[in-house]
Amino acid sequence: MAPYTPAYVLAALTAAGGVTGFARTGSLPSLIAGCTVGLLYALGGYRMQAAQPYGVEMALLASAVLAGSSVPRALRSGKPVPVGLSVLAVGGLVLFGGAWRGARGARGGRA
Repeated sequence: MAPYTPAYVLAALTAAGGVTGFARTGSLPSLIAGCTVGLLYALGGYRMQAAQPYGVEMALLASAVLAGSSVPRALRSGKPVPVGLSVLAVGGLVLFGGAWRGARGARGGRA
């Protein structure tokens, strides 16, 4: 599977999660964060699909931002939403981190 497909899936899931969080609780930070992270994933997926530079890095950044906000909340609260977001974020870190390392090694850089 091409790495841009999971980027689009993660974009849809995070944006939908932000909209859902806003609809259920009126949380504007959820809406802004979900849509922003979703946009980063979508732009990364588009750039990967179009063979433009920095697509993998953009998706990796989105995963790092999502992990940085959700993992501490998941560890503190154990609630299902932060745990689910953490699982998605760590999956993205593994997937896009591996793609970044692979591409970096293919260019002759130190991996």
